[in-house]
Amino acid sequence: MEPVHVNVASAAGGYTVGNSSFFRYILRLAEMGLPLSLADQEAVEILAAVPHALGPEDVAFISGRGWRVVPAQGELDWPVLEATPERLRSALERARGILWVNAARFQVTAGQIAAIEEELDAVYGVIMRAQAAGLAVNVSYVI
Repeated sequence: MEPVHVNVASAAGGYTVGNSSFFRYILRLAEMGLPLSLADQEAVEILAAVPHALGPEDVAFISGRGWRVVPAQGELDWPVLEATPERLRSALERARGILWVNAARFQVTAGQIAAIEEELDAVYGVIMRAQAAGLAVNVSYVI
């Protein structure tokens, strides 16, 4: 898999996830074809909506409860998923739980799980700082 950089940021700080397993098993969990509860489907749909920072110019404006995709506003801008810290954390926690339950099915290694856990801890730190400051969190990725 090509290197992937997932950018998670707010005015209170940011972090770049460089782990391709995080991208594959957390952000792209909706593509795994798992039978999910309605709440789990909603969570993975939020994460699947994270746009490619350098993707097509015509990124659709889509939204849900506590999140929206914001298209680029100019030439020096890129599209992002904007979410409340609570909503993003909830989606990530659900994705983490789904991954744990299905790790053997998808042959996720212990090393991949450990790396994903480390990345989630760093992302949760960004989310906590944004929540304390009353700010939204933006997420995008670049391949």
